[in-house]
Amino acid sequence: MNPARRTAYLQSLQRFGVKLGLQNVSAVLAACGDPHRRFPSLHVAGTNGKGSVSAMLASILSAHGLRVGLFTSPHLADVRERIRAAGRLIPAADFDRLLGRIKRTIERLLAAGRLEAHPTYFEVLTILAFLHFAERKVDIAVLEVGMGGRFDATNVVTPLVSVITSISLDHREYLGNTLAAIAFEKAGIIKPGVPLVSGVEGGAAAAVIRRRAGELHAPLVPVFGRDAALFAARTAAGYRFRYDFCGESFSFRLKLKGRHQGENAAVAIAAARTLGCVWRPIDRRAILEGLAAADWPGRLEEAGRRPLVLLDGAHNEDGARALAAYVREFVRGPLILVFAMLKDKAVGRAVGLLFPRPEKIVLTSIPSPRVASPEEVLKIAARFRSKIRIEPDLRVAIALARSLAGPKGTILIAGSLYLIGEVKKLPRRIFTGEER
Repeated sequence: MNPARRTAYLQSLQRFGVKLGLQNVSAVLAACGDPHRRFPSLHVAGTNGKGSVSAMLASILSAHGLRVGLFTSPHLADVRERIRAAGRLIPAADFDRLLGRIKRTIERLLAAGRLEAHPTYFEVLTILAFLHFAERKVDIAVLEVGMGGRFDATNVVTPLVSVITSISLDHREYLGNTLAAIAFEKAGIIKPGVPLVSGVEGGAAAAVIRRRAGELHAPLVPVFGRDAALFAARTAAGYRFRYDFCGESFSFRLKLKGRHQGENAAVAIAAARTLGCVWRPIDRRAILEGLAAADWPGRLEEAGRRPLVLLDGAHNEDGARALAAYVREFVRGPLILVFAMLKDKAVGRAVGLLFPRPEKIVLTSIPSPRVASPEEVLKIAARFRSKIRIEPDLRVAIALARSLAGPKGTILIAGSLYLIGEVKKLPRRIFTGEER
């Protein structure tokens, strides 16, 4: 399969939408020799933080000298970002070869009546990741759940350790309208006897997770509680953290910005220490070095200076809340927000959290049928109308934001990871004012 056919085939898979269930992915994997059984794994679910925690764990394990596979979603600019082995994106030639193999396998299974329906885009990419990790003989893979957990395509694995980072309201049309219902879906990754590391604190969601872990005799490891606590000290350069876990203390700084990343780091430390108890010891030095080196694009990512340009997905209410907290604490001077969000997200809540602080707001758009148009966002944000400008063209919106911010201001581009993906496809010079 060549790059053109790859693009066409992947686009064709979008028509199958979202289908939660394990029958199809299991059937295709079996026909491919069950590659997911040829390496151990860590399985990471959660509403927010699961991508950052997965990146931190991969960095920690790499610092320990292991060959690590990392599967995440969504990608920003290139679909190959989802699949990494030993810190490198899957090569295009390998991606195309494996995709062709999967396509032929699916066609054969469909013809034989052994599939209930055509696998989805996410199912195909999950299978591809497993095949790549098996070929590369990874020592261990870190697998981020795509959505929910119970019926997510990644849930065919029996990991060494399961991780749930957080629970909040998102993807309600698939996962339910309450925290308890969403927690039940996330808790679907818990396996009998497999330790569960949970960053969920208190309330109905924590109760659901605790109950399910008990039913499956899965040792529950709370990230926060009587034997574990996170301390954060704010400095001019960001936060300095200390995490106390089961009698051990870890002091660290992060490349990733925001207090919430300290919470994600605590989850990663607890997961690494738990992994060390059931698999092989993970060196303390590797934990600290891995945390310091961990990076994750699109999360308060700095894309330019003079003015400072920050990119953040902030694609749901909790993400917007964490971003708003960072802005209050660390952004000084004029702030210009460039905003676009998908209409099936909590647009009103994001508006309430992110729109009060900026001096000016530029509403823009992205090429997705799911995006809320600038006019739709304006209706929701009517009380901020006096400081809102509409510019659907993203390039023009960024140029407008540059002129409004001036060299000493800050531009924040936020509201959707799909928006950040479109931004990252633009030439870097657009952030320096050289784009014409």
